[in-house]
Amino acid sequence: MANGELRRGSDRMVAGVCSGIAQWLGWPVDRVRLVYVLVSIFSAAFPGILCYLLLWFLMPDSTD
Repeated sequence: MANGELRRGSDRMVAGVCSGIAQWLGWPVDRVRLVYVLVSIFSAAFPGILCYLLLWFLMPDSTD
């Protein structure tokens, strides 16, 4: 994974995937969560859930 794209412990709600993506993009974590939810709703939810689960297992965990 790219530098900074880690699942973060300090901002995590479930697995820290959105907070890691937010850190990588330089966006507020709430914006990434909102975009993720909207994309998941408009794609019938299943692909969004599958992507989240894959990222949960593929993204390295941070040490904080």
